Amino acid sequence: MEHSEFFREMTLRICGSLDIDQALAQAFEYLRHHIPADAMGLGYNNLDQERVEVPTMFVLAKVARPGARHIWRDEADAVVLSEEAVSYMQSLPPDFPPVLAVNRTEEQHPAMREVFPGIAASSAMFLRLKVIGGLAGVLLVSAEGQDRYTPEHTRLLETIREPFAIAMANARRYQELARLKDRLAEDNRALAADIQRTVGVEVVGADFGLREVMEQVRQVAPSSRPALLLGETGTGKEVIANAIHMASGRSSGPMISMQCGAVPDTLLDSELFGHEKGAFTGAVERKRGRFERAHGGTLFLDEIGELSPEAQVKLLRVLQENRFERLGGTSTIEVDVRVIAATHRDLERLVGEGSFREDLFYRLNVLPIRIPPLRLRRDDIPSLLQHFVERTAQEMGLPAIPRIANHELQQLKTYDWPGNVRELQNVVERALILSRGESLAFPNLGSGRGAAAGQAGTGPPAAVRTMDQAIADHIRDVLAQVHGKVAGPGGAAELLEMNPSTLRFRMKKLGIRARGV
Repeated sequence: MEHSEFFREMTLRICGSLDIDQALAQAFEYLRHHIPADAMGLGYNNLDQERVEVPTMFVLAKVARPGARHIWRDEADAVVLSEEAVSYMQSLPPDFPPVLAVNRTEEQHPAMREVFPGIAASSAMFLRLKVIGGLAGVLLVSAEGQDRYTPEHTRLLETIREPFAIAMANARRYQELARLKDRLAEDNRALAADIQRTVGVEVVGADFGLREVMEQVRQVAPSSRPALLLGETGTGKEVIANAIHMASGRSSGPMISMQCGAVPDTLLDSELFGHEKGAFTGAVERKRGRFERAHGGTLFLDEIGELSPEAQVKLLRVLQENRFERLGGTSTIEVDVRVIAATHRDLERLVGEGSFREDLFYRLNVLPIRIPPLRLRRDDIPSLLQHFVERTAQEMGLPAIPRIANHELQQLKTYDWPGNVRELQNVVERALILSRGESLAFPNLGSGRGAAAGQAGTGPPAAVRTMDQAIADHIRDVLAQVHGKVAGPGGAAELLEMNPSTLRFRMKKLGIRARGV
């Protein structure tokens, strides 16, 4: 037959599938009509690598007609090469023919029968494969009986040397990608388990102070509509968001979080929607945004009230259409993401002031859940305390769990916890560090501020600054100490342990002006 036709038909079959087993089977069925063949196999060795601990012939794919023997042992995915086999392969001269036909058993080198036991009492043709990068491989075709192959058969087989070399290289890359994908999936499962242990799948207080909240969680979890978590800073909004995700049908998908107030407006588009290479200065490669990474799962947007008006418009569009474009891109990306938003701010007041879009508020406020502050669920403090003590002691490697005296527990229960559960966790960590393994003590807890409030009642003090006011006053105090210097050594950003750009962004939002801004 015409060599060009054989080349074309074999190439179509070899390149017809990324599954190398399927591609080899398709090629084998066509090849049998033109070359005697009872079995065929594709493999490569690692002898050309710089460091070889165990010389091995790896089996990429193999196929045989019904009733015929495979070239390799049926169970073999890799064959360790003996010294004799390695010596034989390395002794082949550079000008060795690309196709070697062995028509009689006595012509078979012992190394051949060691590596390819299926060629015993058969004729065989070896097609040597070589690709860029030094990957050495072989395509072996065998037919039962003696003197089955002619010079015409070897010339015909040589025409497909390049397609099979490319197929071998692509199969190796595909297998490596599949292996990395499996490893990534395993790492993601382990990371998800770590996050669950850290954030908490079991919500402490679910049977007491958070009973109503958990009932709402069970109601909203099956839905894919946005959910809105409302509560003071430190009440555990991320824990509740994680509980919703784990109780939903998306629990096997990713749970991606973003702190909206920590991302400057200039980077918000890239963080949420990703960017293409070259979209802006410093965009040296394509980046997937949080929405794209959360596909099939949940996106938790903490402090949603910190979003700029421009970002609110873009977020509303994604919630309405479930599609977006990467920054600098032209193609539309469709996503299936459930959004859970959280804030400590009064969104209805912000809507009235015009700083938060009304349509976005109603889009998010479909399933609102209000999380009570710790001062309104003091009965949860013993359980939370025990949880944090045991977890932190384990992380610190303490030989025993320090005990807590009753009077210390009562002190914690009367304190007002303006920082809520997060403050309790920090107090426990500080106490464990200072305890040196002895019973825990909590001296100077809030300088008496919370205790006095707790004795006066369970409600908040009469005059309470908002979080923004407290942050603004603190920034102004630090700026006054450094005479208005924001960045550089001794500047406000250094004292506050903040990135100067983040500090300037926060000052702009709070209306604070200083020298150098």
